[in-house]
This record gives sequence, C-alpha cells and structure tokens, in this order.
Amino acid sequence: MAAVEFEGRTIVVTGVTGQVAEPVAVALAQRNEVVGAARFRDTAARSRLEAAGVRCVPVDLLTGDVAGLPADAEFVVNFAVAKTNDWEKDLRANSGGLAYLMEHHQEARAFLHCSTTGVYKPMGHHVFAEEDELGDNHGVWPFLRTYSICKIAAEATARWAADRFRLPTTIARLSVPYGDRGGWPAIHLEMMLQGAEIPVHVDAPSVYHPIHEDDIIAMVPRLLGVAATPATLVNWGGTEAASIEEWCGYLGELSGRAPVFSPTRDTIDSVQIDLTRMHELVGSTTVGWRDGIRRMVEARHPELLGG
Repeated sequence: MAAVEFEGRTIVVTGVTGQVAEPVAVALAQRNEVVGAARFRDTAARSRLEAAGVRCVPVDLLTGDVAGLPADAEFVVNFAVAKTNDWEKDLRANSGGLAYLMEHHQEARAFLHCSTTGVYKPMGHHVFAEEDELGDNHGVWPFLRTYSICKIAAEATARWAADRFRLPTTIARLSVPYGDRGGWPAIHLEMMLQGAEIPVHVDAPSVYHPIHEDDIIAMVPRLLGVAATPATLVNWGGTEAASIEEWCGYLGELSGRAPVFSPTRDTIDSVQIDLTRMHELVGSTTVGWRDGIRRMVEARHPELLGG
C-alpha cells in the first residue's frame, strides 16, 4: 500500500471552502504548507481556514484564473466543483478549469482529482466497478441536471492532462461524504426534524457507501501515493455499504423522530460500488457508518443526545 509522507510539503487544495475539502486542508496544514484555493465568497470559511494555518488564494476556474497558486507545489488535491446548473458555466469550470489547473501544476509530484460515483449510468442494484458504463445519474434532479455530465467531462480532462503533462494522477470517484460539517445524512436529519418526507427510489433499498471525513483525510495521502500515468481510477467510499433507509432509521433512533419515506422515481437510484480496487490500493475505511453518524449528530445537534 503506497502513501505519501506529508510533512513540510507544499500542497494545494481546491474547493477548500466546501464540506469535504475544508477538513482535509485543516488536517494537512498541521504539518505542511497548505494553499487553499476557492472563490472565497464565504468569508467565515476563509477566516476559519486562515486561523487553522491555511494560506487562502482566490481562484476562478470558470475563467482559468489560477495564476496566484504556487506552480511549484508538490501535491494538488482538487475538490472544486461548479454546480450552477448552467451548462456553459459548469462545463467551462469543471472541465476547462481543471485543464488550466493541471497545466499550471504540471510539475507536481502527484495530482488527486475528486470525482463522484454519480458518473455511473443508473442500473438498479448493480454493483459498479470502475470500468462500468457511465451515464447521467443526477439528471433526474432538475437542480443538478449538469452535475453528472460535467463530472464525466472533468474525468476525461484529467485523463488527458495526466498523459499530456506526464502528471501522475488519481481520479477517485467519491460516494457519500459526511461528517461534522454535514453531508447527505445531515440533510436527511434536518428534513426529519422539520417533519419533511425523505425521497427514496421506488426500487428500494437505495444503497451507497457513506464515508466519514476522518477516513477521507486519512486516505488522501494514500490516493496521492498511487497516482500514475495513465491516471489511476478508483471508487472511493466507506467499506460498509448502507442504504438511505438504514441511515435514516438510525437517525430516527438517535433523534426520536421516525423518518417518513416518500418512494418516487424522481430521485437518484441506488449506487452501490465495488471497492476491491480501493482496498487493494489504499486499504479499508475505519469509521463504521453508525459510529460516524452518531458523531455527526453529536457535533450538529448535541441536544438530541442529551448533550
């Protein structure tokens, strides 16, 4: 199992104000020079990052403005994603912006591009391996109609740039990230507390691989360690599979608010993934989904647990 030793390195983390990237950047900044890249419209997030030792540099992937980032950075971790629902803007930012970013950092030792399991073609309860067919997984949601296609386009860009610049790259298809800063289970908890129904696909259960932020942080160095040309492609999720129905049921036990499900075809289907390659390359996750969700509830709603 390969891993990069992170101490005294220069690391660029993009999308750094987001749910996934912020805790990664903060953890890496404890022993490294971390440059956080984003538009920084969220001033509170920028203040948190700077207080944690992250040097914040504004970038604009829509226009390809990445000149402020250190071209000699040793490692780049790309969590940036544009979800404006405007095809022109989202294709430019997610695919074109990534091309500018990889060109700017073509001398880096390794590049990690975070993709999504949302790139897979909906196929019911099929367990998806990395070579399976791609498709418009999120197109069923009007507010995310550009998401899956733009993520597929970005993967194609990452593959091309890895070859063009001989830049060792890993493309990691992330399942359901969650933790103290939120995630899909946190959204479901808020819906339950408000008495709202939880949409689930009629072809139940809706199975995913929720992965806690602690495991994401631990796996970033390993994913960079297996970067290669051509790019390494790997599914990335929690070793334990869990369905929306299961984690909402557990949230109900913790909160005292039983979930009410609304079966529909107008939501994304189950996306269970084959993690064989991930386990071979970077190992297993350590935070079980029940433990992780309990910790999430403790952090976000301690009053529900008597805190």
